[in-house]
Amino acid sequence: MQENSNELNPEKANKLIREKSPYLLQHAYNPVDWYPWSEEAFTKAKEENKPIFLSIGYSTCHWCHVMEKESFENLNVARLMNENFVSIKVDREERPDIDSTYMSVCQALTGRGGWPLSIIMTPDKKPFLATTYIPRESRPELTGMLDLVPLIGDMWKNKKEELISNAEEIIAAVSPGKQEKTGNEPGIEVLDRAFRQLKKNYDPQNAGFGTAPKFPTPHNLAFLLRYWKRSNDPDALEMVENTLQAMRKGGVYDHVGHGFHRYSTDQNWLVPHFEKMLYDQALLAITYTEAFQATDNPEYKKNTEEIFTYVLRDMRSEDGGFFSAEDADSEGEEGKFYLWTEEELQQALDKDEFELSRDIFNTQPEGNFHDEATRRKTGKNILHLKAAIQDIAEKHGKEPAILRDAMERIRDKLYRIRKERIHPLKDDKIMTDWNGLMIVALSKASRAFNAENYKDAAAQTADFILSTMKKADGSLYHRYCKGEVAFEAFLEDHAFLIWGLIELYQAGFETKYLKAAMELNQQLIEHFWDNEGGAFFHTRDDAEELIFRNKEIYDGAIPSGNSVAALNLLQLGRITADTELEKMAHILMSTFSKQVTGMPLGYTQLMLALDFVVGPSAEIVVVGKRDSPETKDTISCINNYFIPNKVLIFKSAEKEGDSELLFDYTRDMEMKGGKTTVHICQDYNCNLPLNDRKEIRELLDDLK
Repeated sequence: MQENSNELNPEKANKLIREKSPYLLQHAYNPVDWYPWSEEAFTKAKEENKPIFLSIGYSTCHWCHVMEKESFENLNVARLMNENFVSIKVDREERPDIDSTYMSVCQALTGRGGWPLSIIMTPDKKPFLATTYIPRESRPELTGMLDLVPLIGDMWKNKKEELISNAEEIIAAVSPGKQEKTGNEPGIEVLDRAFRQLKKNYDPQNAGFGTAPKFPTPHNLAFLLRYWKRSNDPDALEMVENTLQAMRKGGVYDHVGHGFHRYSTDQNWLVPHFEKMLYDQALLAITYTEAFQATDNPEYKKNTEEIFTYVLRDMRSEDGGFFSAEDADSEGEEGKFYLWTEEELQQALDKDEFELSRDIFNTQPEGNFHDEATRRKTGKNILHLKAAIQDIAEKHGKEPAILRDAMERIRDKLYRIRKERIHPLKDDKIMTDWNGLMIVALSKASRAFNAENYKDAAAQTADFILSTMKKADGSLYHRYCKGEVAFEAFLEDHAFLIWGLIELYQAGFETKYLKAAMELNQQLIEHFWDNEGGAFFHTRDDAEELIFRNKEIYDGAIPSGNSVAALNLLQLGRITADTELEKMAHILMSTFSKQVTGMPLGYTQLMLALDFVVGPSAEIVVVGKRDSPETKDTISCINNYFIPNKVLIFKSAEKEGDSELLFDYTRDMEMKGGKTTVHICQDYNCNLPLNDRKEIRELLDDLK
């Protein structure tokens, strides 16, 4: 068999060596003559009359690594690719527009999608073959690279016109048609349907939704919390709590270093795909925070704090931006960094600690999970809980607090030992959109927990993004890496950052963050809004032209930009009393009404906006002296409540620059009797101002 690896010789580096993306740099010494997505590559393909092999992936993608080792490092495969193709590598996290466009093609042609995404297309970017992972050698069900590449090369030479014709037909089939505003905005019945569909899809035995693989999909839980609040249906809250607790106990959670892995490969949350994504940490922190507000269960607060311990310790740059991800693999083996043999545990812990850890974390001498390929136990263990701490403590005759202290000592010892292992690769790209989600998470937690440190962390991140990733003309960059900003921002960059800035304003009432949100929202409207069809395009009006310009609403592992933007428009509209923004939110929801109404299960982030529209919703204005204990106590009291469909505004009794210019409607709102006063308006009706704590609580209870 041909040797699989190419020597790490700088003279053999391909064009990717000039890139910043960790994913692209991973392929810089492949013998494949890779190019980044560039005019240079497309010009070469036209001049040499070759089709393009487009490979899209990301740095923490396990099967991307597998295909690299099998094929892209193989000299025979590389020789065939270099002879027959111009090969282009794309980091999907840097170029979500390219990824989204060609993923649509793959899903249309094959009925499925995933990464690595493999596209073969003309020099004009028109695809005629789309698939995902391709093995090196052919299998009964899959043609391998060694056979596929020369086959396509021969077809390009002898049947080129047929391939081009096929590509044209594919584009015609997958290109979105002109979208019309239906005028039928979804109503409360769609919220009910979404609940019924989630309930039907719920796994009552293991929690979560569907079967393996199981993803966290936190916006499902965020919707169910709101539905529970609306309907008082106990099943909605039960699904949320069971799922949050099952994930926290399972192997999908890192019990030593904290933070969540990307998803569970089995249905009971035991065996994860070990990569850690920044967006998962942010979205799950948001959900655990809201669950704490809704239930007062301190476990959810602790879960959120643990996520932040991981993110602030391991994923934060010195400048305050957050890195993108940590790989699943280390030393060429998925999960190796996170797994333990019982021998390793015995060496790390004293006898009593080891026996306790076996019982708590359910380890076994032969290992506690089956290898995915061999279905045999490997002698390695995934630490996980099978019972709540209260139940484990009762079994051992200990107070829960005593057991927690013992667990923390065990965790700390294991963490110190694990820290010396070879770590998985950290993808150090700083993405505007995912950092926006972290700003949301930190800001929400700072309010719910009355934790100033989280607000400060959110502000540092926001300041970094706004100072580094924002251009002089007000537009944004998508990515920062190793001192370089690059790529025009996409819809999600604007929507997620605006969401973060709205939450950050409500955490500390610094109007500069609200002004920044309003300015970015205006950029979004000017350059992304579809005046004919409604809603936002994924790319700017002056962005690079791909085979089509699409609009997305599906809420997958990450919420769609349109879903988040809908709620942003509603909240900004209420905060600033700009009804035109609210009208745009209604148009946006009407645009996607037809596809959303039938299967709202796939659009649960959009359901948050619909829940806000259906109401009740409220605007709460606090008037007082900014630094007075009375004002701080009043705001803290409001933040203790789970009232998701509200906006919170502060008006200083002392003159503070331009704050009143932002909120003209608050001009006549004053302190009553020299005390901090709360003005509450619900569903466009305003209550009398209140300054008595008991009366404020009673009104908040009604909102609750």
